[in-house]
Amino acid sequence: MASSNPAFNNPAFQDPRAVKSYPGGSNAAGIGLTPPPPASQKVDVGTEARLEGAYAGPPAGAVETGRMTVEDTVHKTLALFAVLVVGAVAGWIWTMAGVTTANPNPSVAPMLIGALVGFVLSMVVIFGSRKKVRPALIFVYAAFEGLFVGGISAFFEFMWPGIVVQATLATLAVVGVTLALFASGKVRASKKATKVFMIAMIGYLVFSLLNVGLMLFNVFPADQMFGLRSATIFGIPLGLIIGVLVVIMAAYSLVLDFDSIQQGVRNGAPRQYGWMGGFGIMVTVVWLYLEILRILAILRGNN
Repeated sequence: MASSNPAFNNPAFQDPRAVKSYPGGSNAAGIGLTPPPPASQKVDVGTEARLEGAYAGPPAGAVETGRMTVEDTVHKTLALFAVLVVGAVAGWIWTMAGVTTANPNPSVAPMLIGALVGFVLSMVVIFGSRKKVRPALIFVYAAFEGLFVGGISAFFEFMWPGIVVQATLATLAVVGVTLALFASGKVRASKKATKVFMIAMIGYLVFSLLNVGLMLFNVFPADQMFGLRSATIFGIPLGLIIGVLVVIMAAYSLVLDFDSIQQGVRNGAPRQYGWMGGFGIMVTVVWLYLEILRILAILRGNN
């Protein structure tokens, strides 16, 4: 199942035949098994005993096989989120460091630097992964992404105290429920749902670009800080309606991410692609967090 997340637009996560192009690639190696010798081939007693011991022992992991596993990808994902959190703390402190009675405005520098550098690094990581996955570069991206998240979180917290805790808990809840439903098999990606999802993503992208463009040209009054999202339909903020739909889209994007990781494991993709799996999940979770943060800001701003 093709994923909307560009981090997974790689043969390692898509084409089962792609693994043959990797050094030592084979589906058997991908799951840590050594194909048994042909029946016609004679095996001495010592070799037979070693084979029996290998099959009776615990399954080989990512280190032994050099291939992706779900567990190893989880560990890599947690490591990336740890770096992101450290970057977010730094961004938060930097944003609020200059706030005084004489200058009550938080700094936007961490937010802007994190966003611009993070975007450039994400493009390098995504397009460079077809040739080589660079974990160090992904860690640097996580740090700058954290700088952006910490900066924008501090800015929103300054305007609406308590909003960051609410957004964080809501994000964890959505991710946890989505993961639980996926693990139980109750939610799966389908071609029809993915097609609808892709159309919705294109529509949302066009809307977002239009909204940003109008905001840059100061088309909206000062009290509409979210542009078109601040408009109301039958008394309901448009941003709230769109935000709920986008949260559902982000949750489905997580399902596609989980599905792509499983596909990579089945394909026997090299272990280093676990970093791309963690990178893709991190991108989706940050997107989800920002949308929830914006929904809460719109709700708080209309009270």
